[in-house]
Amino acid sequence: MEPGLYIVATPIGNLGDMSSRAIAVLRDVDLIAAEDTRHSQRLLQHFAIDKRLVPYHDHSDGRSQQRIGEVLAAGGSVALISDAGTPLISDPGYRLVRDMQDRGHAVRPVPGPSAAIAALSVCGLPTDSFRFVGFLPARAGARENVLRALADETATLVFYEAPHRIAASLAAMAQVFGASREAVLAREITKTFETVRRAPLAELVEFVSGDGNQQKGEIVLIVAGQAGAVAALDAPTARLLRALARELPAKKAAALVAEHSGLRKKELYNYLLSVKDD
Repeated sequence: MEPGLYIVATPIGNLGDMSSRAIAVLRDVDLIAAEDTRHSQRLLQHFAIDKRLVPYHDHSDGRSQQRIGEVLAAGGSVALISDAGTPLISDPGYRLVRDMQDRGHAVRPVPGPSAAIAALSVCGLPTDSFRFVGFLPARAGARENVLRALADETATLVFYEAPHRIAASLAAMAQVFGASREAVLAREITKTFETVRRAPLAELVEFVSGDGNQQKGEIVLIVAGQAGAVAALDAPTARLLRALARELPAKKAAALVAEHSGLRKKELYNYLLSVKDD
């Protein structure tokens, strides 16, 4: 086996998604660095892999990184795995990768499952341009500030969210992005109770708030970009907005409709700009 640090993707739910190459790499490396050694031990046991484990996570004290560096310096090989999915995607690891590269060691990807990519593949929203945001801040004020900074982003937005915060985050998104902004709840992907639901944010708020089961498990939220929100404007609102815009300045028409519909004035104004030739 070639020496180096191997970044190995592991299943996000269904163990059948473990690649044969990933299994071979984990069996052949000299050492495995795992985000949670107890969690990863169960995965390794399932595939009959008996290998030394060291913890590597955001709170590692440096000894694990030193141990990894020693193995690589001796011409050995190390695999880095996270609790699930592809390491370094909202997981610890980039400092380790950077350090090993700076020392002249090869860092090799072993691609496989990723919750963000899996959710994008089934979301039904544009995927030619997307922005991965990861987890939002836990505190309401900080969370709202991040969302406001993203309100005019035209690319599809991808978030991870903890189950105990999903209802609050959806409500904040509906308030900041607008109730009609289309979004997708992708929960427990590849697992028994997988959920993929696309709807306006207001509808997703009701869906999650009314079903406690939707507030459990691993969650990916995908939100249409700002241009997607304009496209999602319902027909009656669009007709009213265009009728008012024939008699009033566009900004005034947008403000009046926003006041009575709950939609964001900027969304409505951008819609008028997009149809001004008509």
